[in-house]
This record gives sequence, C-alpha cells and structure tokens, in this order.
Amino acid sequence: MSINNNIIVRCEYPEDRAAIRFVNEEAFSRGDEADLVDGLRNQGVVLVSFVAEIEERVVGHILFSRMSIEASGRAGSVPAVALAPLAVLPEQQGKGIGGTLIKHGLRWLREEGEQVVIVLGRPTYYSRFGFSTDKASALASPFPPEAFMALELSPGALDGIHGKVRYPEAFGI
Repeated sequence: MSINNNIIVRCEYPEDRAAIRFVNEEAFSRGDEADLVDGLRNQGVVLVSFVAEIEERVVGHILFSRMSIEASGRAGSVPAVALAPLAVLPEQQGKGIGGTLIKHGLRWLREEGEQVVIVLGRPTYYSRFGFSTDKASALASPFPPEAFMALELSPGALDGIHGKVRYPEAFGI
C-alpha cells in the first residue's frame, strides 16, 4: 500500500469488484473494459490489481495480466505483462491518480522480477513512465504502432527479441 496526496493505493479486495466495475464503466463510457477485467479474472491470468481510494472511495483501478511474446528464433515464449485497463473516475481525472497507480504497479512488478510491460495508449501520457513505441517496434501486434508501447523493467530485457505478442483470450484478439 502507498499513500500519495490523500490517494491510497492498495491491492483490490473481493468486495471492491462492484466499485472497480463502476470505475471502468464510467472512465470509458462503456462496459468493455469492465468485462475485460472480469474475463481476465475468470481466465486466471491476473498478476495484480490495484485500486486507488480517496476517503475510502474507490476512484481508480489498474490491472496487470500475464501475456507473452512468441519470439522468433527462440524455443518457447518470453513472459511479459499487459497493463490494461487503467481507469479513473472522470471527475477525478487530471489529479495524478492514474500516474500514482502506474508508478505503484511498476514498482510492484519490478520487485516481483518481471521484465517487460506492454501497453496500448497515448504515447504522450505513457512515455512519462518509460513506455516507448521504439521498444515495441520489433513486436508484432494487431494495434497501431503509434499507440503500442513497451517498457523494460530490467534494462536490455527486449534486446534481440522479435516476435508476436500473445494476449490472454479475454482480450478477444
């Protein structure tokens, strides 16, 4: 758990699930991301899920799940982590909650020994956390290259890695 400007970040509890669903539905104005969270849980690929609270109210959510890179020229796959979704209630956006969740999550992943994190999003936002389209350029994905980014949690983790990313089935891709 970490505290930053009255924002408490902690692992989700089972009783947070309705609030997490609400945050995702409100943040994206649709249910797709909330359904993704449920699907990833049901598939058993969630590495960690954090919530951000202000005054005991869940106002933000981030989820990290297991994915892989089918690297050409190598036997087997390279483990990676998908950051998706990241959601903050609309009235709480622009206050640093999303950034606090990302920093907390990346710190946790480093401590757990994870090497690579993949995200789809706005480079102007995610680049401030170290995500890069350049780092993802050797990875084949179904997403536009300008929004598909990678972060090495361990320097050089993607050196020489070329191949196709494999998301959990819950992503539907």
